Amino acid sequence: MLAAVARGLLRLETAPPWVLDDAFALVLVGPAWQELRKGPVSLFPTEVVREVFAGISTRSRYAEDRLAAGAFTQYVILGAGLDSFAWRRPDLLRSLRVFEVDHPASQAWKLERVSDLALPLSDSQVFVPVDFEAEPLQDALRTAGFDWGEPALFSWTGVAPYLTAQAIASTLRTIAGAAAGSEVVLSYLAEESVLDDAGREFMRIYTPLAASIGEPLQPGWPAIEIERLIGRSGLKVVDHPARADLQERYFADRTDGLRPYNVEALVTARVT
Repeated sequence: MLAAVARGLLRLETAPPWVLDDAFALVLVGPAWQELRKGPVSLFPTEVVREVFAGISTRSRYAEDRLAAGAFTQYVILGAGLDSFAWRRPDLLRSLRVFEVDHPASQAWKLERVSDLALPLSDSQVFVPVDFEAEPLQDALRTAGFDWGEPALFSWTGVAPYLTAQAIASTLRTIAGAAAGSEVVLSYLAEESVLDDAGREFMRIYTPLAASIGEPLQPGWPAIEIERLIGRSGLKVVDHPARADLQERYFADRTDGLRPYNVEALVTARVT
């Protein structure tokens, strides 16, 4: 819900052009978005909030840009949450099967919201409820109709910061079993030493907050170490943009200084 609020409020509270034009985000959250804005979001200084909103929106845009640029027939959103891709990008949906993978309870709540809002559902949009503690991802996707012989893009953002190295590697090894040319876009927690003032302030406030709701953050990663983990998992890094790269790609034409926070970093790896 907070990730959707971030995508929606970036659109509501900053001037265009938006890195991600998500008109469905706040609608999917429902009236609770206002309470979240007054509650958890208000704990952070305004400039930190702006950079967080920009960063969360950037990771979605980055994954969707990789999708549009590749020859993929399947798109797997791991930890889909309230992602609105299927409604925002009908142009891409026509040539893809989209698999939204999420915890059964979270996904059931989303589907209830979709029904309440009378949002259309496409045959190309497949919901995959998975409790990772009880069912392997590979089996769940196969049961849902995913074709391991066809190229796919896996979007795995906003999840790895809460996972151990072993858990991250396990999922990457599963993705490495996909067809050659498949890719995964991963966001990971950057090491503390590279954070700027806004990043350190975000972590100071958010770390105990995440722990209090049962989702403690794991230690951050040096860029070279996450690349080594990816390599050991059977994948090849093909794009690992620095914050300055993302700023140049997505924020260069802005005059208000908006940029993504540097707490999360993005990397793309390919099945070779």
